[in-house]
Amino acid sequence: MEISLFEPRIPQNTGNIARTCAAFDITLNLIEPLGFKLEDKYLKRAGLDYWPIVKVNKYPNFETFVDAKVNKRIISFSKKNGAYLNNFRFEQEDILLFGREDKGLPESIINESDSLISIYMPNLESPMNNRKGVRSLNLSVACGIAIYEAHKQINFQNII
Repeated sequence: MEISLFEPRIPQNTGNIARTCAAFDITLNLIEPLGFKLEDKYLKRAGLDYWPIVKVNKYPNFETFVDAKVNKRIISFSKKNGAYLNNFRFEQEDILLFGREDKGLPESIINESDSLISIYMPNLESPMNNRKGVRSLNLSVACGIAIYEAHKQINFQNII
């Protein structure tokens, strides 16, 4: 499994995601342009001392990224219109693709993906919920949820 971030903007999110990738031994792909420099102190601080064990690949654009990932499923994540995370079956070689913090993934990239996934959010789904205003999850939180679910399915198939 790999995590891919399309044009991430916030260094702290990317640092937190890198730390999660280190914990799960997952490659992190960064698709440019980035909203920060890889030397950014906030990026480094959020990733703590785990940076030496994070496998990071950087791609100049989405086309180069796709060309490098032939024969792998690209699974896009969006807050709307996707299959719910718990209804999707992940495979070992899947690439989980997340969009920018401010705009998400462009429709053109979603259309090139093999699947589209959404993470259920009760605030958006429940007509009985009076906590309105939460539009989406933080990018690093969404990645953490997706990594955990995919890892659980792939590595513990006989117990789910």
